[in-house]
Amino acid sequence: MREFNVGANVGKPQVAYKETIRSKAEAEGKYIRQTGGRGQYGHVKIHLFPGEPGTGYVFENEISGGSIPKEFIKPIDEGIKEALTRGVLAGYPIDDVKIELYDGSYHDVDSSEMAFKIAGSLAFQDAAKKAAAVLMEPVMRVEVVVPKDYMGDVIGDLASRRGKIQSQEDRGGTQIINARVPLSDMFGYATDLRSRTQGRATYSMHFDRYEQAPRNVSDEVVARVQGTK
Repeated sequence: MREFNVGANVGKPQVAYKETIRSKAEAEGKYIRQTGGRGQYGHVKIHLFPGEPGTGYVFENEISGGSIPKEFIKPIDEGIKEALTRGVLAGYPIDDVKIELYDGSYHDVDSSEMAFKIAGSLAFQDAAKKAAAVLMEPVMRVEVVVPKDYMGDVIGDLASRRGKIQSQEDRGGTQIINARVPLSDMFGYATDLRSRTQGRATYSMHFDRYEQAPRNVSDEVVARVQGTK
């Protein structure tokens, strides 16, 4: 904005939370509309399972006996994918889940791709509400290079940020501290580290993985999103 006169909306940094589930559930989605002329009819039944970390979204078609025609399977998949972008806890994307489409029904005249897409989305939203949804937060790998004199203070500060020390290495009077710290607690760290070490420490930070957020953190994020805090 200052150098190039480009307009921008500037706000506080945002944490890219995710949601996932911890238990299995089943649900059905029905989308039925009758409006004089041709109606809309889509009906699906799904099982929802927690996936292994890092597997993302897995969709399996277990329909047998033609209860849902093949041309409607892909729209159901697409409807569920859209629903995944809006979590049930705080609206964050849902990840690492497995879907089994196992039953449903259709209408010879009224069924359409759109009806089944909506039905798939409705089924997933219903199942996710029953499946013990949890908030996942990004955790960073943090490496701090600090003179030994300031080591205790730096370690104490990392601990106060919910950091877990992974290793410490002595390198010629300088200590290298490796830790894993939730991103949400790293805002303002550069300034804090400078003031604690008189500008003599440096650090680097890289994404490591997502982990389930503690209950107090999750409650605070949900309350903020819902506008109750």
